[in-house]
Amino acid sequence: MRARLSDIAQQAEVSEATVSRVLNDRPGVAPETRQAVLTALDVLGYERPARLRKRSAGLVGLVVPELDNPIFPAFAQVIESTLAQSRFTPVLCTQTPGGVTEDEYVEMLLDRQVSGIVFVSGLHADTAANHDRYRALIARPLPIVMINGYVTGIAAPFVSCDDRESAELAVAHLVALGHRRIGLITGPDRFVPVQRKVAGWKSAMTRLAGLAEGELDDLAELSLFGVEGGEAAAGRLIERGVTGIVCGSDLMALGAVRAARQRGLTVPGDVSVVGYDDSPLMAFTDPPLTTVRQPVIAMAVAAVRALVDEINGHPAPHSEYLFRPELVVRGSTAVVRPADAGPEDGPHRQRPPASSLVVPA
Repeated sequence: MRARLSDIAQQAEVSEATVSRVLNDRPGVAPETRQAVLTALDVLGYERPARLRKRSAGLVGLVVPELDNPIFPAFAQVIESTLAQSRFTPVLCTQTPGGVTEDEYVEMLLDRQVSGIVFVSGLHADTAANHDRYRALIARPLPIVMINGYVTGIAAPFVSCDDRESAELAVAHLVALGHRRIGLITGPDRFVPVQRKVAGWKSAMTRLAGLAEGELDDLAELSLFGVEGGEAAAGRLIERGVTGIVCGSDLMALGAVRAARQRGLTVPGDVSVVGYDDSPLMAFTDPPLTTVRQPVIAMAVAAVRALVDEINGHPAPHSEYLFRPELVVRGSTAVVRPADAGPEDGPHRQRPPASSLVVPA
């Protein structure tokens, strides 16, 4: 039987225009109003349009950046296994430069009637992006959860590592080893995690290293994420005489190690390098990388549980959950070399006592 807008509007006690918006699955309708219209459809015996029928109970979208950075497959693996425990199957959407965009993936996921979407380091982390795309999803309504990146005014759970504390941990470690000229390399400053790392680095440098804020301008380099970006940025910092480098990712840290070696320097003999993420295999690089670990398992599990609660009609608090990072000390950091020490002193310098190693690896 063909639904009459006037009958549905009268039953739901709303306007015919509102009924039309609901039947066409358009945003801008309050969840309780949308539910009232759907209930009116059921009461009057009308069949719901296909687009409004119950979503595929087993599918959840998972949108991640490129998989070249091993931290993203690590997130995907934990999210997938945690979803499986709740009888959901992820639809993995991987972005690549010049490939399918986040918005295009979302449209594909909506066509598949997914029950919800998890975004990992997506456009929600980019302050220059239009975040109305997420408000439109929530208005459908579609449960979403976002990892690493925060937007005020979005009624959804956010799960992040405490990037500010991660930078402070790295600086504190290098200061304890005697370093004072400690550089920072990370990605473009339009990203929320980058802004927080920069703030943490500046705070720790003034508080722990005793540098004035004006002295920090030459010690920070914002570059492209990845090995090449890290190498280029680290090269500029090394020319300015830094003895320690805090990096925004493990891949950038590997680029910093390459930059030091290309200049005939050793790591950690001449330059100490700290990464971020503790992505797989960092314990087996040369040298094994000192890094700040994201608690991937805890973050991924929390994100999935929040999403499943939303799907099951038990909304999680719409706020940001910050998870504490953990310093993992390996072989890419060491006590700073005295200014009058020769190269031969590097390999024989005394390592810090075991008690200063936060996490032995």
